[in-house]
Amino acid sequence: MSLTTRSAVLTAPQGAVEVRSVDIAAPGPRQVLVRMEACGVCHSDLFVSGLAKLARTPLTLGHEGVGRIEAVGEECSDWRTGDRVGITFLGSTCGACEYCRSGRERFCPKQMNTGYTLDGALAGYALADAAQVVRIPEHLDPAVVAPLCCAGWTAYGALREAALSPGNSVAIFGYGGLGQLALQYALAQGLKAAVSDVSQMKLELARTAGAFLTTGGQDSGKTLQKQAGGVDAAVVFTNSIAAMQQAVKSVKRTGTVVLVGLTMQELTLSVTEIILKGIRIVGSFLGTRADLEAVIRLAGEGGIQPAVQKFALEEAPEVLAQLDRGEIAGRAVIAF
Repeated sequence: MSLTTRSAVLTAPQGAVEVRSVDIAAPGPRQVLVRMEACGVCHSDLFVSGLAKLARTPLTLGHEGVGRIEAVGEECSDWRTGDRVGITFLGSTCGACEYCRSGRERFCPKQMNTGYTLDGALAGYALADAAQVVRIPEHLDPAVVAPLCCAGWTAYGALREAALSPGNSVAIFGYGGLGQLALQYALAQGLKAAVSDVSQMKLELARTAGAFLTTGGQDSGKTLQKQAGGVDAAVVFTNSIAAMQQAVKSVKRTGTVVLVGLTMQELTLSVTEIILKGIRIVGSFLGTRADLEAVIRLAGEGGIQPAVQKFALEEAPEVLAQLDRGEIAGRAVIAF
């Protein structure tokens, strides 16, 4: 008789998310089976749930997982039963293309993604590619470190893409789970950070956390120009087209705008403004392996602490609904 575990399952493209029992598969030669301790609930889970076409369903969601290895594939030499590891959205890569060979495996055209094209980590047990998991320090709370496997990694990578130096200024658009982490990273790197959000409550949190300027609304770009003289870079974590447009208006000449939030909408910008001001626009997806390891190291040193709300697995469908309504402050985490 096969063993089963409880899992948060997307039943069909744009279908309902249900918590149901699924079979526990044995790890392949280069896989590990992880008994989950915690898994974050990400806006990308909502994005996947809303897609009209998916490579597979039913699909277990989740890609911010932390747990302990329960079983190891026969070709895995670096991992042992009981090791604590983190699972990310980058499920597997080919390992041979120009992107994999140059440390940019997150752009591998043959990649598979946890909770998207592969079953994810919102389950009691999850399979993972042994080459893609990351080691998690024993003393860290799994519920606190889980969001770092995506939100923390993505926020850190986006700031690196901005190519800033201590003393430079950055505007963070969207003060949700990623924005809160980005503010912590920015301050730790000696940057002057402003925050833009439509929520006054979140702006107050940002001021308390150390933002030198907070702004919201349709003229946030103009406000940043007027009160700060423009910023050296803007990082947009929200999927709001209006926020992306304001971010372009907020930067100085030769400034950088980094886009992170996923949306299927078309973005319209002034080509003249971009060219005449020498504005650089960059898309940022996850980060490098070195970025991920740096994020975990900073957490281990006690420097970065995401604000989390813990929930039970059975609450996962409602948590996704709350996330969609903007009712989750910080990061929602399923604790097993």
